[in-house]
Amino acid sequence: MKRIKNLNNGVKYMLAASFMFAIMGAFAKLASEHMSSLEVVFFRNVFGVILIGYAVYKNPMTNKGGKPFLLLFRGLMGFTALLAYFYNIANIPLGDAVTFSKTAPIFTAIFAWLFLKEKLSASAWLAVFIGFGGIILITQPSAIGFTKYDVLGIFSGIGAALAYTSVRELRSFYDTRAIVLSFTLVGTIGPIILFILSEYIQIPELDFMLGKFVMPSGIVWLYVIGLGILGTLSQYYMTKAYGETKAGIVGAVSYTNIVFAILVGLLLGDALPSLITCIGIVLIVIAGIMVARAK
Repeated sequence: MKRIKNLNNGVKYMLAASFMFAIMGAFAKLASEHMSSLEVVFFRNVFGVILIGYAVYKNPMTNKGGKPFLLLFRGLMGFTALLAYFYNIANIPLGDAVTFSKTAPIFTAIFAWLFLKEKLSASAWLAVFIGFGGIILITQPSAIGFTKYDVLGIFSGIGAALAYTSVRELRSFYDTRAIVLSFTLVGTIGPIILFILSEYIQIPELDFMLGKFVMPSGIVWLYVIGLGILGTLSQYYMTKAYGETKAGIVGAVSYTNIVFAILVGLLLGDALPSLITCIGIVLIVIAGIMVARAK
């Protein structure tokens, strides 16, 4: 207990955020047994809109503004990445789904180099190649290529990376709550539009973004409420962590999310990861830590 008390506050906040992310994933997996992943995304975001909206009501925002399309782009990228992420949570082991999402820092480094003209050190480039090696080991593509879950998993990392890259530009123009609200609003309105379109579109390949709304009942309400609250709290504590400690340290600690997710997944009945998958996970963690420390 004494060692825990002596931990840096940023580390404590990120450990709490990582644990809550894993439990949120468990609620998402349980909820997915009763509803589409599209509806899971809807409930994940609608609670965020309510909580952030209340915070804005209590303490109004002051924004410089001027980047509405970039703000919308951030929301759309975060929303589509979340669609892919929750679809994978419903269909593959929780640890694998989380590991795919944790490739975001690797892609963020590439996009920051491409779009923001940020320089990458030799160690950062090495981290990128190590990360791609980890992705190959996790996906283990066959002669016919990647599976649907592999493609969506990789996209969950790319989409999140594009969202994070846009945040770097947006934070000079908007209150942090406005940036988060852009994500939760798009993630609430988007599913409503897709619910309507799902009545007229029947394409099995697009089942990750289509689905009918099914009113939760009984214990399912516990799943969706827990999902929404923990999702918002984890974002809150993650933000506090980055405000307390160096990004490199916090970024490294954030990979405990994978460990928590694997353990929680085992409790839900997931199989133990294979040796090759474990090596891939380790490579992605090493790459992510190297990228974080390079900043």
